[in-house]
Amino acid sequence: MFESLIGLVAIIALFVIISRQQSRIGLIERELGALRSLVLSGAVPFAARPSEQEAAEGEANTAPVAAPAADIAPAAISEPAPVRATEAEIPAAESVPGPWSTPEATRKTPEVAPAAVAKAARQSDVETALGTRWAVWVGGIALALGGLFLIRYTIEAGIFGPGVRLTMAAVLGLVLVAAGEFIRRTGFKVPVQGVAGAYIPAILTAAGAFILFGTVYAAHGVYGFIGPALAFTLLGAIGIATIAAALVHGQALAGIGLVGAMVTPVLIASQAPNPWALFGYLAIVLAATGVIARMRDWKALMAAAFFGTGIWTILYMTDAPGANLSAILFIDIVTLVVLALVWLSSRGDETGPARSFDWPSIVPGLFVAFSALGLSVDPVFAAAGDALPGAVLLMVMVAVALYRPLALPLLYAAGLATVLIYLGIIPPTSIASDFSSGALGVDGVPLAPANALSLRLGIGLGVVFVAAGLWAARRFAASAQIRAASWAAWGVIAPLVILLALWFTFGNLDRDFVYAAVAALLVVVFAASGEWIARADEPPLRGGVAVSFALGGAAVAGLLMLHMAFDSGWTTTLLGAAAIVPALATRWRYYPVLGWISVAAVIAVLGRVAFDPTIVGAEFLSTTPVFNWLLPGYGVPALAFGFAAWQLANTTDGRPRLAMEAAAALFALLTLAMLVRHAMHGGVINSDAPTLAEQAIYTLIAIGAGAILIAIDRRSPSSVLRYGSMAVGVVSVAFVVIQHFLVLNPLFTDESTGRIPVFNLLFLAYLAPAVAAGGLALYSRGKRPKWYSAMLALVAALLAFAYATLSVRRLFKGEFIGLWSGLGQLETYTYSALWLAIGVALLTAGVWLKSQVLRIASAGLIAVAVLKVFLFDMSELEGVLRALSFIGLGAVLIGIGLFYQRLLTRAAKEKG
Repeated sequence: MFESLIGLVAIIALFVIISRQQSRIGLIERELGALRSLVLSGAVPFAARPSEQEAAEGEANTAPVAAPAADIAPAAISEPAPVRATEAEIPAAESVPGPWSTPEATRKTPEVAPAAVAKAARQSDVETALGTRWAVWVGGIALALGGLFLIRYTIEAGIFGPGVRLTMAAVLGLVLVAAGEFIRRTGFKVPVQGVAGAYIPAILTAAGAFILFGTVYAAHGVYGFIGPALAFTLLGAIGIATIAAALVHGQALAGIGLVGAMVTPVLIASQAPNPWALFGYLAIVLAATGVIARMRDWKALMAAAFFGTGIWTILYMTDAPGANLSAILFIDIVTLVVLALVWLSSRGDETGPARSFDWPSIVPGLFVAFSALGLSVDPVFAAAGDALPGAVLLMVMVAVALYRPLALPLLYAAGLATVLIYLGIIPPTSIASDFSSGALGVDGVPLAPANALSLRLGIGLGVVFVAAGLWAARRFAASAQIRAASWAAWGVIAPLVILLALWFTFGNLDRDFVYAAVAALLVVVFAASGEWIARADEPPLRGGVAVSFALGGAAVAGLLMLHMAFDSGWTTTLLGAAAIVPALATRWRYYPVLGWISVAAVIAVLGRVAFDPTIVGAEFLSTTPVFNWLLPGYGVPALAFGFAAWQLANTTDGRPRLAMEAAAALFALLTLAMLVRHAMHGGVINSDAPTLAEQAIYTLIAIGAGAILIAIDRRSPSSVLRYGSMAVGVVSVAFVVIQHFLVLNPLFTDESTGRIPVFNLLFLAYLAPAVAAGGLALYSRGKRPKWYSAMLALVAALLAFAYATLSVRRLFKGEFIGLWSGLGQLETYTYSALWLAIGVALLTAGVWLKSQVLRIASAGLIAVAVLKVFLFDMSELEGVLRALSFIGLGAVLIGIGLFYQRLLTRAAKEKG
């Protein structure tokens, strides 16, 4: 197990090292390749003039054999730019020879093709990587691990005592550090170009520091040879030495030292671990890494240090019963202090628009927020009252984000943790998970229920988020819009979630005026803050994203206030009427969000009526037709949405106005439809399937709505009204085809058509819609596309045909006209005569109205009549009825032929 762990650590370290260096090496090699190409193409002289070449050779002969390592180490290791500058000094035409190459051959190589040069360069790169870079890195890791294996062997074999073993480890670490420093000071030059990452002094120093860290920790945490004070002093000294070495040798040394420092507690275990020793050690490592990362602006190194510390904190918290709260708070506070006072200290772009946030801050934000979340919701921590320290941690995170604007991820992490905590106290989330016992639990331990402490902490956190969020939003409104929007968003989201959770948990869900008053207060605060932030915008009062979040929060708070203070009926009605408020506000402020708040009111009302179409509940809905809760529940929102659309059309216009127009039309239709259904079902609107009579009323309403929308669009053109009117017409046609002709047709359902001869179900379901559809087809001609008018005309003709045919059926069969009652000979003949008469009437109307659709419908109906006569009447009718059927058909067809001949003759005379 131990060997596997060591091997895994070695592989991970090697992968990190290689991936870190490869990008830098690749950049250098690309630049050298470009220089070679320029030389070979003749853009750069291949050789200097003889005099210059002799002078250069003379200088080379008098130069020292090896330059001091201090002159090249920082440039070679620390930063990519200095590396490029250093290696660019090597002439492009020369290749610095490796230990296996011949310098003379290199200088005398004639010009060759670029492909050959590229191939040779690739071969040299492979040799360089295997022989110099990888060998050096693996050798350094092997040295460090070899020291640890030696210590482990002495422990298992019992050769030396603990003191001797620790002394041997310390000596080995010091020897490695001294060797690295000796090589650096006495002179070290990278022998081959592109291998600056394989800097041997840095690798030896890293291995020594790795062993020294483990030695000091083992002396205190494992054997107890030294006390906490001395251990912290030694660890601090090693940390400072590592920082100094990293400043000289570059980021690679700091990265290896950090990896070694983070894995040391794993490699050297203790039977009785001391959390203070662990977190004191991690605090020193984190602080030292923060200093060096800040001096060189090494973001990846800083993020890695935060990640390692956070992982150790979370692992320690998993042992909840034995975890020390003070140690957890200590390391979390140290993490925030290092972030605020070390890593983000004196950043010049904190208030500028260059960067919205510092990405390494994401790591500590997530881990500290997760720590606070665990203290608040874990059963053991919550039962011990640790929710208070967790809330304090969240407040400190907000304070750090406010103090260091680049630490914006802390705000997101704290806000998300707060939301999760308070959503978790809402019943039934805190009640049922293990359904057999009826209790939610974590590892078998019941989750602590909401209590008075969570109520007080919720109030405190809400106040902190409101105050800090809105103040910071105004502070950054003009200079950093994304930052201002983030603060405004969390200044609104967190308090609203807390209020909702507390109301569900501690309030009265039917009606609670205390929570309604709090929600009303938030409405005022958010609305006033939106105006306050807008005045700080650049230019002022333009209504940016931060203002939108503040005013949107006021709208949501108003929605909560209505739900808390009123019952279902009043809430729906007032919520619809509330859409007028933001629309009226556009008279004084042209904030884009105001129109969308009205649209949000539409969505909220739609959600309520979808959840409960009866508005007040089926048991409380009166059976009185028209004058019941359906009228204000649907009618008031329809009127309010219409007024809001009119107001927006006069001020801001745009898409919100179109959405409000569509909403007004929709709720007007819903009002009529719901009132009809209520009246026809005796006050019940959500149980029985619709009848044909009810469906006929819906169809008439839809056709009438289409005509109204066309008329309104003529006075106030709008794309919503234009396409909405056509959509309503298409829906009404779909109703006719599906419901009137198929599903609810009395031929198939045998539904009673009524006892009154004329004004019966057939009149309501077929003739009235036929007249309405025909009228709408005439009205829409020239105002809507031709296909729309043609569709309505065709449907009107089909409805009239169905009315006439079903009326004949009713004349012969009475109140019930189902198909299973059969057909008589006289009835069959009557259908033929009727269809021919209707065909002639349609032809006459088509010619008079100049409607090609009606003429085509006439031809189709007459063709059906012809087929019926020849295929059906010939076999079914007998005697005089058969003869009359054919005589009538012949007379009609001849008459139609004469009619068309006269039309053609008249047309020819008019042309002549």
